[in-house]
Amino acid sequence: MTGLEPTQASSIVNAMTVDVEEYFTIQALDQLVPRGRWSYYPSRVDHQTRDLLDLFEQHNVRATFFVLGWVAERHPALIREIAARGHEIAAHSYWHRLVFELSRDEFKEDLRRVRGVLEDLGQTRVIGYRAPTYSVTKASLWAHEILVEEGFEYSSSIFPIVHDRYGIPDYSRHPTRVSTPSGPIWEFPLTTLPMIGARFPVAGGGYMRLLPARLIGWALRRVNQVEGQPGIIYLHPWEIDPDIPRFRQGFLKDTRSYVGLRSLRSKLDELLGTLPFSTVQEVLGLSASN
Repeated sequence: MTGLEPTQASSIVNAMTVDVEEYFTIQALDQLVPRGRWSYYPSRVDHQTRDLLDLFEQHNVRATFFVLGWVAERHPALIREIAARGHEIAAHSYWHRLVFELSRDEFKEDLRRVRGVLEDLGQTRVIGYRAPTYSVTKASLWAHEILVEEGFEYSSSIFPIVHDRYGIPDYSRHPTRVSTPSGPIWEFPLTTLPMIGARFPVAGGGYMRLLPARLIGWALRRVNQVEGQPGIIYLHPWEIDPDIPRFRQGFLKDTRSYVGLRSLRSKLDELLGTLPFSTVQEVLGLSASN
């Protein structure tokens, strides 16, 4: 594996990413909300995502939107709007199933389905992929080879931390060129910061809902200035919507899912105003036309 060469901090741009899915399609709700019942719940993803699009426009920021295929089929105008506003469309699977629970053939079928939907709606080549719940782990590193075979050029699917559901704690912390039998692919792991012998997650999502925006910004600047590397932020549209319907899942899952919903939008606004962000494609120097 090889990584990005360290860059002058003044020229580093971080990646801003959005996982476009509904509040009821998250992996934590698999038992409470089976996929066969998804269509029974009121959709909120359209206005949530459009709110994010307006916020990005205010800051002149382009982002990468990792879109769930099931959502894209039900909101085609939203996908066209994302593309029309100059953002990158990438794949977030069709059914939001964990990669390490799929066979290679099932994974390949899912990739083809979601990519077909997104390319048809966005009228652009899709070269990026993010696994649901960062489910490329040591048990599913084979996914990189399948992604190359299917024409993807990068993945952002590994969280290099210790976690009860995902993570490869000793994986590279920075964008890495991975060799596979089918060819190379970039892996852009979620941003962490080494502290007191461990890796502290600062990439967004629930971590950004819990932590002050200034702390997230400080961590990203440290990665940029001290290590000469880009960071990456992620969030879901439902995380800026404090009025989403809530499901009782137990204290830990409720905390992970719902803490900080009222503050995330303002934190994102602050980060967008103080740090440079763009699409994963641009940060990695890729082009969908290649």
